[in-house]
Amino acid sequence: MPTSTHGPARTGTQTVIDRLVESNRKYAEGFTDPGMGARPVLGVAVVACMDARIDLHAALGLELGDCHTIRNAGGVVTDDAIRSLTISQRALGTRSVVLVHHTGCGLESLTEDFRHELEREVGQRPAWAVEAFQDVDQDVRQSMRRVRTSPFLPHTGDVRGFVFDVTTGLLREIDPGADAQP
Repeated sequence: MPTSTHGPARTGTQTVIDRLVESNRKYAEGFTDPGMGARPVLGVAVVACMDARIDLHAALGLELGDCHTIRNAGGVVTDDAIRSLTISQRALGTRSVVLVHHTGCGLESLTEDFRHELEREVGQRPAWAVEAFQDVDQDVRQSMRRVRTSPFLPHTGDVRGFVFDVTTGLLREIDPGADAQP
């Protein structure tokens, strides 16, 4: 496992965060308050992997204000994802859930050994599971089941899961009832 350098990532003399803050200043110069509320216009929440190769809004044709976006490693429906979906549905009116995993996910190459190595390195056991998987289709099915069976979510009738192909940009829908393919 790589060790931390405990220093900022730099591009030249500027840190990466400095560059982001400068970009924000430029963005804010032309910013106009869109006058919208926190409720998504389309009434949908999207749970997706944090992978930097996925421009989620562009891939789904979404505009600012259309959806709630929840991203984490693998796009896995964890307790924290359920927390966000619960707030999204109960406080902000969403009724549909879209799950987006993808090909070539880093979680396919990890195991719970990652967590054990981390514990050995820092001397504390992480409270979270890695949620690694070997079959992306099956993991999408598991995430759909977690959403559909959560007692906290009142709207579980419109839950669909997909695998985004990072080489073609296409979504492939996963049948929630199908067995894993070899």
